[in-house]
Amino acid sequence: MIIGIDIGGSTTKIVGLENGEPVSPLMVRASDPRTSAYGAFGKYLTENKKELCDIEKVMVTGVGASFLTKPIYGIETVKVSEITAVGLGGRYLSGLDKAVVVSMGTGTAVIGVEGDSIAHIGGTGVGGGTIVGLCEKLIGVRSIENILDLASRGDISKVDLTIGDISSEDISNMNGSVTASNFGKVSDMASASDLALGVINMVFQTIGIVAYLAGREKGMTRIVLTGNLSKIPIAKSVFGDIGRLYNVDFLIPDNSDFATAIGAAIYGK
Repeated sequence: MIIGIDIGGSTTKIVGLENGEPVSPLMVRASDPRTSAYGAFGKYLTENKKELCDIEKVMVTGVGASFLTKPIYGIETVKVSEITAVGLGGRYLSGLDKAVVVSMGTGTAVIGVEGDSIAHIGGTGVGGGTIVGLCEKLIGVRSIENILDLASRGDISKVDLTIGDISSEDISNMNGSVTASNFGKVSDMASASDLALGVINMVFQTIGIVAYLAGREKGMTRIVLTGNLSKIPIAKSVFGDIGRLYNVDFLIPDNSDFATAIGAAIYGK
């Protein structure tokens, strides 16, 4: 088995690659990258009843990989470029040879994949860190689980200004439901749930537009969403609206939150 580990800013993901297939993706939370890497590795072996001798090599990627300076438990440990891992993981999970792969973590990276060519197109500092930081200041809530719970009961019409609010007619290809200004109509009576939903909606719309423009530049109309944010329930709805507006396809494959770890393991194979 080849092990792929993605050491992020707040979570570490690990997956095994056995006979060319990902096995038992697992995530742990820890602030220290070394602790999280070793903890994830030990937990993975225990839960899958594996021994050290069953592991051929360990492929590590992500921002925390730079802190690993020696092999994990004496097993060959190889660092993989996060850009390469994201591209390989997105390509594998989507089955697409040509696509934009978006990794939505604390910030957001946009990767172009064309066959074996994987390149960093750009990105934005808007991401999960934005959601957590703004919600802490706006509503005093920092836990992403609590933010999502609040947002599930929110009313976006109490926060965002739409085309319909400012015009009785469609503008270009945009109908009345399209956002004209995020937080442009925020009400004094907006609840914590409304504000939480507004922040998430703003982050997803920003990422969606950045990804669409990156794809247009490269002649790509299929966009693969990966990372922790891809699993937020309203992601499919928000990105679906953007896709219909600009005639592009946003895809959220199974195990999208483990794409980078899977890509690292695939690189090892």
